[in-house]
Amino acid sequence: MAPEGSMVYRFPVKASGEGVVSVAAFDFDGTCIQGDSPVMLVRYLLKHGLMSKKAAFRILLWAGRYKFRLPQNESLARELVFSAFEGQPKAKVDAFLADFYHKVVEPRWRPEAAEAIERHAEAGHAVVMISASFEPIVREAMRNHCIYAQVSTRMQVDGSGCYTNKVDGAPVQGCEKALAITRLCDELFGPDKWELDWAYGDHHSDRALLSQAREPLAVTPDKPLKRTAKADGWEILDWNIEK
Repeated sequence: MAPEGSMVYRFPVKASGEGVVSVAAFDFDGTCIQGDSPVMLVRYLLKHGLMSKKAAFRILLWAGRYKFRLPQNESLARELVFSAFEGQPKAKVDAFLADFYHKVVEPRWRPEAAEAIERHAEAGHAVVMISASFEPIVREAMRNHCIYAQVSTRMQVDGSGCYTNKVDGAPVQGCEKALAITRLCDELFGPDKWELDWAYGDHHSDRALLSQAREPLAVTPDKPLKRTAKADGWEILDWNIEK
């Protein structure tokens, strides 16, 4: 099967003798890159005068609740960020986000993440990026790295081809990551024709995804995920580029 949108997937995905594909799932923000791409985007928009300080303040409040694991509306922060693009043509916004990705996000890639992705791809595994970040940003990462397929947060497009500020479906966050990768791989390979052999994540909200994998890997984990990894015997990787 051809990769979904990848520009550089040079290696064929190989099924086992039983016809089962090995999947390696990677979280994006904080795992593959150092930092959080939506936060980088907020700073970029503020720097270029494209976001109001009021919207930025509301996003900071949301981020504070997220940090302390308080109940919150997972769609709200994405909708606040995308208010900067509301009513603009999808093609124009996607081009803006592609430019943002190459200027700001790509330089933040962790070398160990790029090497691990390349290693899995070369071995014939299907590398899947599973991310709460915005779809145009994650799709742009596929142009530079051996990512076979992706699931990320998609924003709604209206009948005239312009973005709204509403999330299309659910943000790919927390337990939704485990559900989303199941839907994607069932569609790509068929039910019972794939296995999640590896999953890489950095945040406690990635626990559902990691616990689904045969080999969970906690990448420079936050304290709650580190506790889980130690308790459950998961491998802990230090990919911090700011040591």
